[in-house]
Formats: sequence, structure tokens, C-alpha cells
Amino acid sequence: MALARNRRSDRRVDYWPGFVDAMATLLLAIMFLLSVFVLAQFLLSQEISGKDAVLNRLNSQINELTQLLSLERSKSQDAEDQLLSLQASLSAAEAEKSRLEALLSAGSGASAAGQDQIGILSDKLVEEKQISQRALSQVELLNRQISALRQQIAALEDALDASEKRDRESNAKIADLGRRLNIALAQRVQELNRYRSDFFGRLREILSDRENIRIVGDRFVFQSEVLFPSGSADLNPAGETEMAKLAEALLELQGEIPDEINWVLRVDGHTDNVPVSATSRFADNWELSSARATSVVKFLIAQGVPPQRLVAAGFGEYQPLDPANTDEARARNRRIELKLTER
Repeated sequence: MALARNRRSDRRVDYWPGFVDAMATLLLAIMFLLSVFVLAQFLLSQEISGKDAVLNRLNSQINELTQLLSLERSKSQDAEDQLLSLQASLSAAEAEKSRLEALLSAGSGASAAGQDQIGILSDKLVEEKQISQRALSQVELLNRQISALRQQIAALEDALDASEKRDRESNAKIADLGRRLNIALAQRVQELNRYRSDFFGRLREILSDRENIRIVGDRFVFQSEVLFPSGSADLNPAGETEMAKLAEALLELQGEIPDEINWVLRVDGHTDNVPVSATSRFADNWELSSARATSVVKFLIAQGVPPQRLVAAGFGEYQPLDPANTDEARARNRRIELKLTER
């Protein structure tokens, strides 16, 4: 029994190594097939890529051929248009040839007249050349005259420059002389102002600061009532007394003022705006004011004041001190003004 079992055990077959070999063989076969497939795919892709490149080149060539065909068609159309244009030009040239032949036939008879006309034109051309030659001579003469004029203008400009230089020098001298003259005049004015101040000061002392005798600006003012009766140009006794004092002060001042100062005492007569009476010997206030100023001047001359140092002027009612229409304003406006000034 035991021997029988051992024999059955020895009869068992080990299939595993064979299975492994079979599986390995199968795996190798599969790998071989995969390698063949991959290689086939690679070769196929290379072939397809080559065909795509060829196809692209073919498409590009087709496009170029299409463009060339279009260009050739355009050239063919242009050639046809040009041919038509040439045919039209040829027709026009043939028509013009026919017209010229007709004109030539018609003009053969007029050739003699044409020759005559050519002769006339030739003569005119000669005349024009002569006229042109004379014109050129005149132009040359004018150019010489222009050159001479330019030389004269240049000489005049030089003279003008010299004159302007002399004018500038003269203006500078005049300006300097004017400046010195202004300085001298200012000195004279200052001296005259000083003598005027002295004169007014003496008059103020002499006339004792009376209420109706005052200084207004650069003038010594006498109210008319101090010197004249109403409506009259004759000095009253009180006026003669005051004017005698004035003459004395002027004579003293005359000895002090230098001879080079050409001074004068201006006597101005003024009235109010009341018209003169109908019985007055004066036509209006203007005559009355002038007569009063003249009366003062004549009295001063009689007192020894030189006449060349006196000036009389009348202003009527036209330069009032007070424009108000009151008795006080009219009394202020009736006045004799004395001003020491330069002639």
C-alpha cells in the first residue's frame, strides 16, 4: 500500500516551469509586436510628415501659379487695352494724315504769300534787333547815370552824417548852455525872491499891518477903498500917502538890486462884478481897473520911481479872489495888487 502511494506520488508532473516559460515567451512575443507596432507608427508618421511637407509645397506652388495666372491675365487685359488704344491712335493718325494732306494740297498755292510774309517778318526782326541794340545802349547809359547817382547819394550820406554829428555836438552844447542858463535863471529867481521878501518886509513895516492891506501869495494887496473913492480912478489923500511910502521903499530897494536883474513892479487893477454907473466916465469895469492901475503907476513915477521898472494892467472883474455874490466878497475883489517880478 505504501509502495503504491509512493508510485502515485512519483507520477505527479510539475507544470510551473513550463508555464513560466510559456508566459515569458508570450511576453517576449507581445513586446516584439509592440516594438514592431511602435516602429511602424514611427515610420508611418515620418512618411505622413513628409507627405504634409510635400503637400504644403504643392499648395504654395499652386498659389504662386494662381498669382502668376492672375498677373498674366491682367497683363493680357492691359495688352488688349493698349492694343485698342493703339488702334484708336492709328485711326486718329490716319485721319490727321488725311487732313494734313488736304491742307498741304490747299497750301501749296499759298506758299508764295508765305514767303512774302516771311520776308516781312525778317525785316521786322531786323528792326527789332536794332531797337533792342538802342535799348541796350540806353540801359548802359542809365546804368552809368545810376552809378553816378549812387556816388552822389553816398557823398550826401557822408555829408548828412557829418551834419548829424555837428547837430549832436550843437545839441549837446545847447543842452549844456540851457542847463547853465536854467541854473542862472534859478539863481536870479532866488535873488529876486529874496529881494521880494525884503521889499514885502519893508512894506509891512512901513504900512503898519493895516487890515485892508495884506500879502496874498507873492503879491501885496491893497483894497481899493484905501486908495480910491468909489467909482473913481483918482488917488485919495490916504492913497497918496500909502503910495508915497511904497515909492520910498522901491527907491531904497532899487539901490540894492543888482543891475543885471531886470526887475519890474507890476501893478494890477481889479474890480467887483457890479457894473459902473451910467454917469461914470468909464465904459466898464475893465477900463476902471486899468485906469486905477495906471493912476498908481503915474503917482510912483512922480515920486521918482523909474518908469521902466513899472507895469500897469487891468483885469476888471474877471479874476476875483472870492467868487461869492456877497458884499464882503465884492469888497475883497476890489483891489490893487503889487507884484515884484522879472521882466
